[in-house]
Amino acid sequence: MSAVRAEGLGIQYLFDRQQRTVSPLISRFRRVSGETWALADMTFEMHPGEGVALLGASGSGKSTLLRTIAGVLEPDAGRIATTGRVGSLLSVQAGVMAALTGRENTLLLGVMAGLTPDQARAEMENVKERSGLGKHYERLVGSYSQGMRARLGLAVIERTDPAILLLDEIHEALDHEFRDHVEGYAHDLLAAGGVVVATGHDHPMLERLCSRAILLRDGQVVADGGFREVQHAYLGDRTP
Repeated sequence: MSAVRAEGLGIQYLFDRQQRTVSPLISRFRRVSGETWALADMTFEMHPGEGVALLGASGSGKSTLLRTIAGVLEPDAGRIATTGRVGSLLSVQAGVMAALTGRENTLLLGVMAGLTPDQARAEMENVKERSGLGKHYERLVGSYSQGMRARLGLAVIERTDPAILLLDEIHEALDHEFRDHVEGYAHDLLAAGGVVVATGHDHPMLERLCSRAILLRDGQVVADGGFREVQHAYLGDRTP
């Protein structure tokens, strides 16, 4: 049984911008409109107990794919299906809202993760204790450091018991203690039959979590296999 399954998946971005054209005689602005496929014809499966690293250069589609698995983006072509609740740390902002307090964010993130409002409220004190935020839990998240935001986001994830955990370079802006905590939680999730999908530049950490890797280029899958094998393909891909 697949925990994540994509078939012909495509995500299309539209753009409309001012492009400046300069000649010796005239300088003018003209509007340019168009479209680009951030993900194109992508087909894959991820299975329970599997850690999968997404490798690729900036702009290859890694973050877009994570957001699509999380349900933040809807496919423009094909389809994607997930089995079980998804927990996402998709940036150092951890998905929290700066204009809300830690407590209010707990309610929002809990409901977004699939809890009922009553279930999310019941977890508020647990999240406060788990995050270690203390009095800051009642303060606006706009005053939080990156690490505090990530601790709040992960505390909510841990209390919602996801089957799929998505990590998008979150660990690279954090202190070693919290990185170890994230990694330990991901290992526990894998041991329990969950799925971890991660991306970032810390390849040693990715390899500790992921036995498999998918290499993306221009929104397409160009390699899928064992981590070391795909890593070598990626590094070769970057060679001038």
